[in-house]
Amino acid sequence: MNQKSITEGSILKTLILFAVPFMIANILQSLYGAVDLFVIGRYSSPESVAAVSTGTQVTQIVTSLVTGLTLGSTILIAEYTGSKQFELVKKAIGTTLTVFFLVAVFLSVLMIVLERPLLTILGTPAESFELTMQYVLICAFGTVFVCGYNAISAILRGYGDSKSPMYFVLISCILNIILDFLFVKYCGLGVAGTALATIISQGSSMVIAIIKLKKQNFIFDFKPASFKPDLFLTKRLGQIGIPISFQELMVRISFLYLMVVMNRCGVYAAAVVGISSKYDIFAMLTGTSIASALAAITAQNIGAGKPERARKSLWYGLSFAVMVSFVFWIWAQVAPDTMIRLFSKDENIIAVGAAFFQYCSYDYILVTIVFILNGYLNGCQKTVWTMISCSAGALLLRIPLVWYFGTHFSGNIGRLGMIAPTVSGVMAIYTFVYVLYEGRKVTITG
Repeated sequence: MNQKSITEGSILKTLILFAVPFMIANILQSLYGAVDLFVIGRYSSPESVAAVSTGTQVTQIVTSLVTGLTLGSTILIAEYTGSKQFELVKKAIGTTLTVFFLVAVFLSVLMIVLERPLLTILGTPAESFELTMQYVLICAFGTVFVCGYNAISAILRGYGDSKSPMYFVLISCILNIILDFLFVKYCGLGVAGTALATIISQGSSMVIAIIKLKKQNFIFDFKPASFKPDLFLTKRLGQIGIPISFQELMVRISFLYLMVVMNRCGVYAAAVVGISSKYDIFAMLTGTSIASALAAITAQNIGAGKPERARKSLWYGLSFAVMVSFVFWIWAQVAPDTMIRLFSKDENIIAVGAAFFQYCSYDYILVTIVFILNGYLNGCQKTVWTMISCSAGALLLRIPLVWYFGTHFSGNIGRLGMIAPTVSGVMAIYTFVYVLYEGRKVTITG
């Protein structure tokens, strides 16, 4: 498999061709949670819906930590690929895979040990507590698959190939859908069935990816001797990836606090947040996809000595992503009830959630802007700035606002939907200013 350059040709065409497979892969990956929730909503109780909703919030902590490290790997490999240092590319791949395996083992143990106290802190409704425990425990044993698949995808994207990860996740998604219906509808496994479907499908995708890359004579041979973490590259991976993981963790903690407040309002409110989070993913999908693609494109172009090309990619990507998120905002404003009905026909959930959807939908546009700007800055390896920015937004803005609205408007779930767009609006302003006046001073260290 040859390295694919994203440092030449039409900027807009390169961005689109590289970002679209990102987008399709993210759409497919988002279907994991969406299908889980859809099947549970159709064939199980409201308690099961709340269990999957809350359990997903917990497992997303792990995904957030992994995402930070994967993006760090993508940026590192993209930089060395852009500068054509292919021996360093090989070493970076071996380091990435070894580090991710160790991280997976650690996170699995952590989830098993801390799931009960964490779910207690989250105020998980008593009716769905044991079901949520069941979901998180099963997912904990599949962490190695989550880390493995994400590591391989990150490596390929940094190397300039965004199509192969799309095919791998397509296989996984199809298998997940089949297993969801088999385990939940026909075998009656409920919440456990959705968790099993997810980890089996992700494990299959990881194995298929490794087999395919070995047959294609990929730059990395996957032999045991090649899995040697290089100390220098491990340090660089940490320098780039840990700030991203930390910011993702802080953002996730702030959203978990929102889940705590909503759980206090009962099963229906918890279900609303779970359903809303699925639309958040889809509505912001273009933004997150272009942001991830932009990080790789920026890193490769800076590695190749073409920072101006990276900056032009930023403005193209920002314009396109905002237009797409605007469509979802219109849907939420005009017919929020139809969005909820796709996942649940329970009239109580619909009644509680309609106003919440209308308020929080403003975030579809505002947070998309933040994602794109941060994607560019991450590609410039200004990950410490994005860590400080996102952590400040989570700890100094979102959590205090959740506390305030939860205290003064606990009977009005809709008002809690105002929090996310308020935070994203403030973050978009100061991040945009930073990109204009500081982000142009692009330097690469190491």
